Amino acid sequence: MNIVETAIPGPLIIEPRVFGDDRGFFYESWNADAFKAAGLDLDFVQDNHSKSARGVLRGLHFQNPNPQGKLVRVVAGRVWDVAVDIRKSSPHFGKWVGLELSAANKKMFWVPPGFAHGFISLEDGTEFLYKCTANYDPSAEHSLMWNDPAVGIEWPLEGIEPILSGKDAQGQALAEIEAFA
Repeated sequence: MNIVETAIPGPLIIEPRVFGDDRGFFYESWNADAFKAAGLDLDFVQDNHSKSARGVLRGLHFQNPNPQGKLVRVVAGRVWDVAVDIRKSSPHFGKWVGLELSAANKKMFWVPPGFAHGFISLEDGTEFLYKCTANYDPSAEHSLMWNDPAVGIEWPLEGIEPILSGKDAQGQALAEIEAFA
């Protein structure tokens, strides 16, 4: 696999080795030894799978306390996926990185603890999978406002009116969230 660093230290783009022919393809989406050899010694405790219509925007979610690291990928459709650094001690606090994840490009994205995470579905029937390093804890869950001008995420919204859950529609501004130390 190929590990690509992003403009913010921590989040990583992971390009798996894909073996394909006229029958289809195969790749390892998780191999503890291979990831450990690449510097990612991770212990996942939960797998999640969501399906979204075009325009569904999920996030920007984080847990504090009990932060989650997430290894995310798309197996049907495509998304614009975003991680926002919400560690107050980081020189990158409030900065974001984003990329397109799709069934076609097979890229994965490592979002470490200390980051808010979210995505917008760019196609109907998009299926999003993610492995988490901590269990979901509803009492610790928070949402950063997806369109906070202080963060300035450049969402690809051409022809899309974002569809948010009630919880995500009430996300807090960066200046108001319970950020990490």
